[in-house]
Amino acid sequence: MKTPLSAVALSLTFTLGTHLALAAPSPTDRVYTADQNTNTVSVINPASNTLLGQIRLGNQRPDILSPLYKGEINVHGLGFSPDHKTLIAISNGSNSVAFIDTATNKVKGITYVGRSPHEGFFSADGKEVWVVVRGENYISVIDPTTFKETRRIETAAGPGMVLFHPNGKLAFVVHSFTAEVDVIDVATHKVIKRIPVVSPFSPFLQFTPNAKELWMTHKDVGKVTRIDLESLEVKSVFDTGFITNHIGFAKTAQGTRAYVTLGGDNLVKVYSMDDTPKLLTSITVGALPHGIWPSDDGTRMYVGLENGDAVDVIDTANDQVIARVPAGQAPQALVYVSNAVSTGDGTANLVARVNDEPLNVALKASTGDGKGFVVARNLGVVDSLEVSLFKLKPQTLYSLYMSGQDRPLASFKTNPAGAANSTVIGPLRTVISAQSKQPATAATLMIMEGEGAMNSSKVVLSSGR
Repeated sequence: MKTPLSAVALSLTFTLGTHLALAAPSPTDRVYTADQNTNTVSVINPASNTLLGQIRLGNQRPDILSPLYKGEINVHGLGFSPDHKTLIAISNGSNSVAFIDTATNKVKGITYVGRSPHEGFFSADGKEVWVVVRGENYISVIDPTTFKETRRIETAAGPGMVLFHPNGKLAFVVHSFTAEVDVIDVATHKVIKRIPVVSPFSPFLQFTPNAKELWMTHKDVGKVTRIDLESLEVKSVFDTGFITNHIGFAKTAQGTRAYVTLGGDNLVKVYSMDDTPKLLTSITVGALPHGIWPSDDGTRMYVGLENGDAVDVIDTANDQVIARVPAGQAPQALVYVSNAVSTGDGTANLVARVNDEPLNVALKASTGDGKGFVVARNLGVVDSLEVSLFKLKPQTLYSLYMSGQDRPLASFKTNPAGAANSTVIGPLRTVISAQSKQPATAATLMIMEGEGAMNSSKVVLSSGR
């Protein structure tokens, strides 16, 4: 029997007493990042802001290309159990969910699901794990003791993330290809309401600390939507900025604040919780901030830097970055898990950091309003250039060149929004060294409209000044 929507809405009552007592960052706590390029989970001690090591779930690119490769690919999403004893890591390239014991950093089991899973989380009672299968149209429900899929919950196309209301009665799903939020009754595993939202691409949602609202990001249009959890209707939408990624909330001496990562501007914006949120400050962080999560007591905010291969630590008392901790390549999701380790130093089964520091190169417009960036990374015997372009002509071919070379390093076509992403892998150390601070070898990366021989009159973006 379908649960009446009004009854479910009225049941949204939140009891603070059900949560663990808040405490400052402790040596038993952990910050985890899902490292997409190195296929690792980085493990950070938030008490000392140090990297303890990495959980290796697979090989770093391009070692994943062998037909005999059995490791995980594109470690992307993270979630954790209510008792904080199990971490899940979702890999969208190998369609897998790894269950990791937080005390020993050991993989307990792996479940393979449908095409391109993105994020997942434990139910409030810890009895189920729900993983959104973004390449399809359903949630895979997994038994965390047997690691077997027990059912599927059909959603709109491209579910992007799921979280359970703290009372455990409802789950909320945002999407990557559909402009709606699906509300699911946990007891019946049925969608009971579909809430229209402003755009089809949302990578993240989070509940406010008082559990009265759900906030979700819209990466494609740079906005945040607020949903009232009593009426289950959109309360407001406000502009945030270029590549709006994730949200974290912190209770501070000045009141509860919302921290939003802006990947395109290398900022974390801090907003008030008023009916019309006010921008209180903008915090400059490292390259392409993505995941964000607060410490339990709200004194710290941890920000994963997708292009910086690190985590920035923000003191919420003064909204200043107080530390930068190295992590794996291209960290995506980030979570803070208190009391993850009950005894010992919690370093069992960790490996030393497998990656070196990246090099970030900004691309500025020569003509027009375009923008972009390039990240150069060492991959062992080869290197990679990851190119991201924005605000160019839609459905248009562009090529990447290095000064002194007449032929392109790569060519790619923009999407209908005028954006493009591409990775060039090869013996590119000359490019990396050319971007060093040595004036004698300085070179310029350029984006030209079209392909073929280099034509400086067609250059639209450049790393040169």
